[in-house]
Amino acid sequence: MNKIKGLIAATFAAYNADGSINLSIIPAIVDKMINDGLTGVFICGTNGEGPNLTIEERMQIAEAYVKAANKRILVLVHVGHSSIAECRKLAAHAEQIGADAISSVAAFYFKPTSVKNLVNSIAEIASAAPNTPFYYYNIPTLTGVAMDMVDFLEQAEKAIPTLAGIKYTASTLHEYQACLAYKNGKFDILFGFDEMLLPALAVGAKGAIGSTYTFAAPLYLKVIELYELGKAEEAAAMQLNSVNMVRCLVKYPPIPAQRAIMRMEGFELGNCRLPLVPLSKTDEENFKASLEEIDFFNIVNSVAIL
Repeated sequence: MNKIKGLIAATFAAYNADGSINLSIIPAIVDKMINDGLTGVFICGTNGEGPNLTIEERMQIAEAYVKAANKRILVLVHVGHSSIAECRKLAAHAEQIGADAISSVAAFYFKPTSVKNLVNSIAEIASAAPNTPFYYYNIPTLTGVAMDMVDFLEQAEKAIPTLAGIKYTASTLHEYQACLAYKNGKFDILFGFDEMLLPALAVGAKGAIGSTYTFAAPLYLKVIELYELGKAEEAAAMQLNSVNMVRCLVKYPPIPAQRAIMRMEGFELGNCRLPLVPLSKTDEENFKASLEEIDFFNIVNSVAIL
């Protein structure tokens, strides 16, 4: 698989009123992502509530996305789980249904204790899908596993034949740049902090995965376009719209708040699963008012691809 260029949306789980997974909305989500100009979707990750789903549900969701995408857009399937045996089942299934790539976080209950231990664990997962590109999902704030990622690449490239790169969800831009530069850019290092997309582009990012691309892709695609045209000030001004939105967002639990934005855009995803809880009606109204105050929706709509 060639390196991924552009934006991958980390999509949200969708539930019916009875709490079961809603598969019927997936084609509409995929069509929105394609119409918004995205390169792919990343499913069953943090925003897709992978850890809150059973592996049977995750398999059903993966099948629905692969079918709906029909090779029009990349489908990256997150297969991480606290049990490596379950990760392997998910990885093998993703390969069997024709996913474009798989990804996994580190084990987050019994945690790897060294880079070597992490690599051995990840190699075990990746080997269950020997023909599918693999991305290690580095998200230390949620897993509590913060290893040196250049050390990881050095050891993992020998142990994981399918290693395509890293989904790098951390704000440590200096390490991100070092990973990009490793062996003259051998690996695909996808940046995962949406509100820092512009600084990531400045150190060489070509692809990124993020949750807010699900509902604000045009804004970020404009950042990329302006940056590539050498319009630094305009790119910074556009990126500031993301920063302002995230500053509103972080006053609330981030996943429920982003799901509320999807509802504001006409996608009813149902209630998230415990321990996550949806925003209260008051919080949602206040949140919407704060987004309208910064003109967020109008800005996204005004820069949308015609």
